[in-house]
Amino acid sequence: MSTHSLPVSPGIHPYRPPAYRPDGVGTLRRVSSATALPLAERDALEPLSRRVALDQKQTLYGQDEPAASVYNVTSGALRLYRILTDGRRQVTGFAFPGDFLGLSMLDRFSVSADALGPVTACRFERLAFMDLLRGQPGLMMHLHAITGQELSRAKDMMMLLGRRTAEERIATFLTGLQARYVRIGRSAVTLELPMGRLDIADHLGLTIETVSRTLSRLDRDGAILIVPGGVRLIDQGRLDRLSAQ
Repeated sequence: MSTHSLPVSPGIHPYRPPAYRPDGVGTLRRVSSATALPLAERDALEPLSRRVALDQKQTLYGQDEPAASVYNVTSGALRLYRILTDGRRQVTGFAFPGDFLGLSMLDRFSVSADALGPVTACRFERLAFMDLLRGQPGLMMHLHAITGQELSRAKDMMMLLGRRTAEERIATFLTGLQARYVRIGRSAVTLELPMGRLDIADHLGLTIETVSRTLSRLDRDGAILIVPGGVRLIDQGRLDRLSAQ
């Protein structure tokens, strides 16, 4: 059972007004500062937020569950995936701090979202979220832009799966992850990989053996350095050429 389907749990806490820090500067906020929304729009969302805390492998919401909530990731990373009719798993993407989940406003979630490690997120009740958007045209416009970016990434992934070699797919995945980390203020050289190699394989349409073999070859050739918990990008030029469309 996912936390989405639980009305009350130890990981979901009722909203309390943002508390001022001891030095009196700023407030402690729930909505992620990594999101692309301006501060005023994040402030408008704060009163609707409920905190969700997940441990590794816990499910935020499941495929085909009623989509009664919208989420904003504040820390950690989640794996987004579908179980296909033949039983295979397709990892459609990964969510990081600042990402919104559930913006498509479909009646049911099209994917499941599982925590790759400890995760915190803001949960917004969907009807209240929609009511807020009706009175905040600027916020609605910005969220439409975010949704458009997500659709663009999905389109790029479809092209990636159909026309790239394994080495090109891995390089594109790493440089895409690098760009996302830059946007949320993380290292652009040593990339944390919270997802496993099987997750990467199911995301890129490869086997786990091909992913492992390709990463090892890129490491051996000096394009990357495999380090505990991630990879260090060494030959940025080569990776950019491999990932170029």
